Formats: sequence, C-alpha cells, structure tokens
Amino acid sequence: MGRNCTRAASPGQEEGRAIATASKPKSTRKPAAPAAKGKVAVPKKAAAPKVKATAKPKAAAKPKAPAKPKAAKPAAKAVKAADPNKPTAAVEKLHKLILKSLDDDKAEEIVSIPLAGKSSVADYIVVASGRSSRQVGAIAEHLAQRIHEATGHKARVEGKGAGDWVLIDAGDIVVHIFRPEVRGFYRLEKMWGVDIPEPAAETAAA
Repeated sequence: MGRNCTRAASPGQEEGRAIATASKPKSTRKPAAPAAKGKVAVPKKAAAPKVKATAKPKAAAKPKAPAKPKAAKPAAKAVKAADPNKPTAAVEKLHKLILKSLDDDKAEEIVSIPLAGKSSVADYIVVASGRSSRQVGAIAEHLAQRIHEATGHKARVEGKGAGDWVLIDAGDIVVHIFRPEVRGFYRLEKMWGVDIPEPAAETAAA
C-alpha cells in the first residue's frame, strides 16, 4: 500500500505562493481608449453649464401725455374794430335823450349837427328854438335836470338868466336854445354848413 505522503512546503515556498496569489490592487483610472490609426485623439470640451434665462424686465409704463386744453371756439361773428370817427354808445344814448327832452318841451326847429371826426368841439351840436324867453329858460332847465339824472353829471348852463340864448354843455354834446329872432341873427348852423330852417311864420307869409 502506498502512502500518501505530503511534503511540507518550505517557508520560502509558502511566501512565494502568498505573493503570487495575492490580489493585485485594482486601478481607479480607466485605460485610455486606443487612438484610431492616423487620427489624433482630441479631448472633448467640457460642456458649458446651462444658464437659466432670466425673465425680461417689464418695460416701464409710458407716462400719459397731459390732455391738451380745448381751444375756445371763435365767436360766430367777429367784433368789428371801433370806428374812431363814430360816437360811442353812451354818446348816442345821451343824444337820443336830449332830442326827446326838447321834443317833450315843445322846442321848435330842432337841428342836430354830427361833428364826430370833423371837430374836437363835440360829437354833436344840437340847435333848437323856444317861442319866448320864458320857454327857452324852461326848456334849458328841464334838459339840464334830465341829463344829470341819466348820467350823474351836471351839465354846464350859460345864458339862462336872459333867456335869449342858452348854452348847455353836456361834454360830448353841446345844445343851443334860442329865441327865433336871436337864432336868425347869429345863424349858427351856417358855420357848420347846415341850412337854417325857415321860421314857420315867414314860410306861411311867403
């Protein structure tokens, strides 16, 4: 019978076996892939990190333009420029008052002479007659009173005492009141190129 005999390994052999059988440490680096023939391996560029698009800021609201003021509508009819040779409305009103006062007091042969733009004396000269000195005085007194009530100004009165020729100065209008004989003597209207009316008595006689 054969014997199974085993040789005891020497210490040197056991050491060699341990070294041979010991596992080699695994490398953490992967082996580079072999480059293709005739081509140079180019390392890939690292991808740039994606940046999230930021929301665009909203445009600031445009300020509203101020509302334009509405232009005033032109008047339907343009006002005509005042005529320097035409009496004012106040003078015309006073002129009508004087003529009415003379007519109410039965003055005779009333003549109105317009002088606006022709003379600086007045805008109107009014000439009238009274049948007597008494009537001439009464006509002048009433007229001066009415002018004062209407305008608030006292008219200057001259010649009232005699009653032959009374002058009433109302500013823009001058009034002369005569007895018929005195008026015919002075012929005041002729100075302004106005025909003198013939007295009623002389006209009837003719």
